[in-house]
Amino acid sequence: MKLKKNIATSEAGFVFNPGTGDSFSVNQTGAEILALIKQEVSPEEIIRILTEKFEVEADNAEKDLDDFISQLYTFNLIER
Repeated sequence: MKLKKNIATSEAGFVFNPGTGDSFSVNQTGAEILALIKQEVSPEEIIRILTEKFEVEADNAEKDLDDFISQLYTFNLIER
């Protein structure tokens, strides 16, 4: 999975799609996930990192990641 080339993100959680003019804000976890996606980290590795950094169970991290990625697809921010 990859963010589309034109999508701008910030460490603070701001996401901007210049193609549509849409902007979004994400929380700290969302910003972390976006940064990892930009680095082309695998979903399995993202889950491992989230469980360590945010002290969540792997099942919860996986569900949250799946939900977040679904939202990224819905808003046309990510490529399949």
